[in-house]
Amino acid sequence: MDKPRTVAFTVLQAVSKDDAYANLTLPNQLGAAGLTGRDAALATELSYGCLRASGTLDEVLRRCSTRPLPDIEIAVLNLLRLGAYQLLRTRIPTHAAVATTVDLARSTGNTRAAGFVNAVLRKVAARDFDTWCAEITEGASALGQLAVRHSHPGWIVGAFTDVLGDDPAEIEAALSADDARPETHLVAWPGRIERDELVAQSGGTPGPYSPYAVRLTEGGEPAALPAIKGRQAGVQDEGSQLCALALAALPLSGPDERWLDLCAGPGGKAALLAALATDRGAHLTAQELHPHRAELITRATEGWDVDVRVGDARKLQPDERGYDRVLLDAPCTGLGALRRRPEARWRRTPDDLADLVPLQDELLAAALRLVRPGGVVAYVTCSPHLAETEDHITRALQADDTLELLDARPAFNTVCGLPDSATVQLWPHRHGTDAMFFAALRRGTPASSWAH
Repeated sequence: MDKPRTVAFTVLQAVSKDDAYANLTLPNQLGAAGLTGRDAALATELSYGCLRASGTLDEVLRRCSTRPLPDIEIAVLNLLRLGAYQLLRTRIPTHAAVATTVDLARSTGNTRAAGFVNAVLRKVAARDFDTWCAEITEGASALGQLAVRHSHPGWIVGAFTDVLGDDPAEIEAALSADDARPETHLVAWPGRIERDELVAQSGGTPGPYSPYAVRLTEGGEPAALPAIKGRQAGVQDEGSQLCALALAALPLSGPDERWLDLCAGPGGKAALLAALATDRGAHLTAQELHPHRAELITRATEGWDVDVRVGDARKLQPDERGYDRVLLDAPCTGLGALRRRPEARWRRTPDDLADLVPLQDELLAAALRLVRPGGVVAYVTCSPHLAETEDHITRALQADDTLELLDARPAFNTVCGLPDSATVQLWPHRHGTDAMFFAALRRGTPASSWAH
């Protein structure tokens, strides 16, 4: 049995049939198969690469199959994707890519499809990737060609273009970053471990922006680090760290004692905020809708005085004091973290915005209702889509003339080259972080009727 390819096939099947997440499924499969080193790297490349490229691979397969793709059993289609990816996107020799995929068809109980798999893959191998892309995109726009070459749905390319502009080089850089293997980022929790110690322990390098960030350029297994086991550090994208740090750095008038993380699961930002709040003598409340995610927050913030609450944030009503600082890391499409979730670009559709955008509006209204006059709200999403970012801020400001949009850039003063805007948008291709959006609103007086 070819273990790396078997693992990759198993991951593809889990994602296709069970809506599993590859980043959760793959480590379990690697462990069960006992794969390490080069074999684990191959299984990872085939799993993640196939999932990222599946849209373009399917366009190629559609031209090589005598049967419509919807009529092909999902297991056979995943075998074809696995073989096509090896042929078009790796240096694996043609004969090896075809033969191992045919063998895999037999070893996975798809012997009857072995001949069909062999015939289709030989047609795929007749052209290289560039030639296939040229054929698929004949007559398409420059952005349409980039969408196929980098295997992104057109609507996502359009969303990136709305923010970055229509420079093909810039768009290609953004799309290419989604296909690159992401670095693992660690956070050295203040008060528990110094960053230099975490660097030495992990073999990583200091992050360029967050004073607590460490970047692991060589992969590795963070969970095995003593600092992770000992609850001194965590795994957290540097962009997420910057958003938590920015909330803590925003100017406000009056007391600075009560902090609120409004959609706190699974607890990464809450842990960093808890450490920062403790150092200042402030107290953090972490709100989460789902009980199982609230349990993750409790584990993530263990050792800090954090009040973890379960319930719908939209139903919360302010008390007499209100909160001084509120973080709303709103549920979103996650288009800013496509490099970490290889299947996400094909699962998300524009229709998702119809549910998410009203929810984000309602949560922002709740955050503004709960913050005290003079306090600040940080609106954060892991998406650059304008409908999930700037549009919300525009509506809030238009509806409530007591709100003030703060210039967030001073809170990101370690990040160079930010556009001339009061809000901040990070990007993988520019900053090596997830594409985090950050906007800061200060509550004026009197309390807004819009927030109710």
